[in-house]
Amino acid sequence: MKIVKKSKRWMSQVLFFFASNPILPNYLKGKIYQGDLKKYCVPTLNCYSCPAALGACPIGSLQASIGSPAHAIAFYVLGFLFLFGILLGRFICGFLCPFGLVQDLLYKIKTKKLVIKPKVAKYLSYIKYVVLAVFVIGMPLLLKDDYGMSNPYFCKLICPQGILEGGLPLIAKNADLRQMLGTLFFSKLTILIVVVLVSIFSYRVFCRFICPLGAIYGLFNKISFYNFSIDSSCIHCKKCEKVCKFGIKTYENPNSPECIRCNDCVRHCPVNAIKVNHLFGQVGCKNCSKKENLTK
Repeated sequence: MKIVKKSKRWMSQVLFFFASNPILPNYLKGKIYQGDLKKYCVPTLNCYSCPAALGACPIGSLQASIGSPAHAIAFYVLGFLFLFGILLGRFICGFLCPFGLVQDLLYKIKTKKLVIKPKVAKYLSYIKYVVLAVFVIGMPLLLKDDYGMSNPYFCKLICPQGILEGGLPLIAKNADLRQMLGTLFFSKLTILIVVVLVSIFSYRVFCRFICPLGAIYGLFNKISFYNFSIDSSCIHCKKCEKVCKFGIKTYENPNSPECIRCNDCVRHCPVNAIKVNHLFGQVGCKNCSKKENLTK
């Protein structure tokens, strides 16, 4: 019987967290880096207000540009999202996103897991597109003040990553901020707590059902340079569907917009039928062998 090596995605997630948040002394100072590099986005959901953050969050930047009186939208932000979407798609969610790592670790806590029925999950997955349309685009575009300015409503009202990575560290080090806490802070803290608790029982609920950045990158999965393909050796054993924590039928839809490219299906395919295509060629699972006993 084939021995499947454990995934080491956490390594790339940890490395990318420190690469995009290298100013660690700011955690002790309770300050935010506001230098020139903050003008540029990182490809993941990474809060601008994180004390250690070197760059800006693409969702925050998109809202800021839409809500600015100078222009309706910043084309560099769209270009950035298109570039990484075409290059990697939701590989970014699976291998780079720090908040994805947080949810991965929460799910490892030993407890009975909640299985969401495919039909229910399908409808819930549309929520992230509603969040994208309403909170990221619609509200900043329509709800402007007399000066033509608008709030980044997703960041302000929903984003649990922002309060975990930015809000809580800043509040811990700044007494003045603690005195200003109100209903908005506690409502967002409640969202974070709910996401944390549910993530223990259900895999990556925020990524799967809420994240607007995941919604954007998911639209590129079918056309991105990093994609999956199924070759003729597929025996339709459905092992890929069984090991997928999102319940994706990889043998039918290898480039589903819901797929975060965790590669579990690739590693568990008994006949090495799932191929990973990227800019540098095509690979399969090195540990797979067609000679194994497929009945096991």
